[in-house]
Amino acid sequence: MNTKRILIIGGPGTGKSTLITELEQQGHTCFHEISREVTAAAQKQGIEQLFLTQPLLFSELLLEGRIQQFKAVEKLNVPHAFYDRGIPDVAAYMEYTGDEYPDMFRKACEHHKYDMTFMLAPWKEIYEQDNERYESFEQAEIIQKHLITTYENYNYSLIDVPFGTVSERITFILNSLKNL
Repeated sequence: MNTKRILIIGGPGTGKSTLITELEQQGHTCFHEISREVTAAAQKQGIEQLFLTQPLLFSELLLEGRIQQFKAVEKLNVPHAFYDRGIPDVAAYMEYTGDEYPDMFRKACEHHKYDMTFMLAPWKEIYEQDNERYESFEQAEIIQKHLITTYENYNYSLIDVPFGTVSERITFILNSLKNL
């Protein structure tokens, strides 16, 4: 079976992880965001924000993990799998910070293509900061612009998910899969 890779993207705090968790509870195959794991592991080593102190190392760890998630689908026999963020997110964040990054990031974006990409917009009413999410809402909006630009530069068609309840957003996404 040729499993379709379905990507859910958006700036920090847009509801991606909530949707992924609910999709998984409904029985769908899902790959969770790994940046929190990378951040938490660094914090255990005394590095409060690896993304801020060593952005290239942080991004390399994310890239490696997201490529592993991308390839993991090849062993599955399901019609589709959902991802909380994708490989191009890494490049978008590097663009956001203005940091230089090796060409391997661009090549990874070019060689690992997702089949459908849903975009969640910044939503002030649900936005929360925590130990791993240090960005302000205003920064989240700027990151969103970098995400859009990066994904469009890699020829993705972004499907905007309307604001609504978790159930309404999932219904929108699942109904959109019928066009795949």
